[in-house]
Amino acid sequence: MTDAVQTEACAPSEFAPEHLNQTCYCITLDQSELALALDAASGEPGFQARIAVNQPHLFSNVPVFLPASTLLAMQDIVVAIEQVAQIPAYRAEVLSWAPAIAQMDHGPQGALMGYDFHLSDDSPKLIEVNTNAGGAFLNALLAQAQTLCCIGRMPVASDSLVARFEAAVIAMFRREWQRQRGAAPLRRIAIVDDAPQNQYLYPEFVLAKKMLVRQGIDAVICDPKALILNDGGLYFGDLPVDLVYNRLVDFALSEPEHAALQDAYQSGAVVVTPNPHNHALLAHKRNLTLLSDSTALAAMNVSAALVARLRSIPQTRMVTPENADALWQARRQLFFKPVSGHGGKAVYRGDKLTKSVWADIARADYVAQALAAPSQRMIKLDGVPTARKVDVRLYTYEAKTLLVAARIYQGQTTNFRTPGGGFAPVLIL
Repeated sequence: MTDAVQTEACAPSEFAPEHLNQTCYCITLDQSELALALDAASGEPGFQARIAVNQPHLFSNVPVFLPASTLLAMQDIVVAIEQVAQIPAYRAEVLSWAPAIAQMDHGPQGALMGYDFHLSDDSPKLIEVNTNAGGAFLNALLAQAQTLCCIGRMPVASDSLVARFEAAVIAMFRREWQRQRGAAPLRRIAIVDDAPQNQYLYPEFVLAKKMLVRQGIDAVICDPKALILNDGGLYFGDLPVDLVYNRLVDFALSEPEHAALQDAYQSGAVVVTPNPHNHALLAHKRNLTLLSDSTALAAMNVSAALVARLRSIPQTRMVTPENADALWQARRQLFFKPVSGHGGKAVYRGDKLTKSVWADIARADYVAQALAAPSQRMIKLDGVPTARKVDVRLYTYEAKTLLVAARIYQGQTTNFRTPGGGFAPVLIL
């Protein structure tokens, strides 16, 4: 957030998104506006200043431009995936490799799903689906803190989804509650993660808590080890917990320190969202091997029209002893991800692989995904034009988009360690 970004005027005739992503530096982050918004939303003076110290590359200084047609194409892919996930043969197949805890469906659909895309010349490429998608609460404020040099001239879509974000999020949590509890009152939500105050995105837990409280729902932030299950339900200290907003990356709740939450979820003593069932249906990386296989989908009675809407998903295959040699030979066109991984950990571009790393991949559970190169955003660092990679995330609920945001980075994956990088708002043209 301390990187020097220069301001220049964009010519009104040069409003093609691809051109703006390469040449426009005049729309920049208003640091003072962001500080005011973050401090006000958190109720903590100096909140943004602490972020600047502890997470210096959390926010990029520039937005990313996106054609409205591309956003519509991305949204159509999300809808198609969630429609396929309701087809009995597909559900049976993806649940066959899911753990036992994921087999039960208590009703919730999964709060704040994240669909991540790389942008290409022909169509957006879905690279990953996440049930623990972070950043939405931060991005909602970030999108409002932009200094627009082209106000009145740039054809930015008037409905950026930001104004409706808070109302949509509250409605989402109430809907998740009602799916399992009906008309019973929702009193308290626990925002749960391991050692939450040590998490990189802890600031957004604070923002989520404040948002819930503003809307009349009590909220706490807690470590799952602090939860206690008794005959009266799940408790945090003396406080009964009605719903858990689950930010854990233990998707099966199988780790010993998550035992109380696992038992409460399995017994129905608490509503958990997103939960193991949501992850198994929508976000397990092995699911992409089906979603990218038109023949397999057709064999599951997925309609030809629905199959066609998924054809832009990069082909994904499990790494097996039978195909390992062929995948090694084709590695330069592939990206390798651990089936149970998260947060870009232990992922590898094939052209960067060494023989020793490949041997580890071949022994583990990995998928090989056809390489979908990310698009670029040019930024200025101390006056020097510098290329950075971009991915775009749709935050969704029940296949409806709640917010659109981008991440700017360098390296193999988004890492929030890139000078000039971090979360970036998306301007729809």
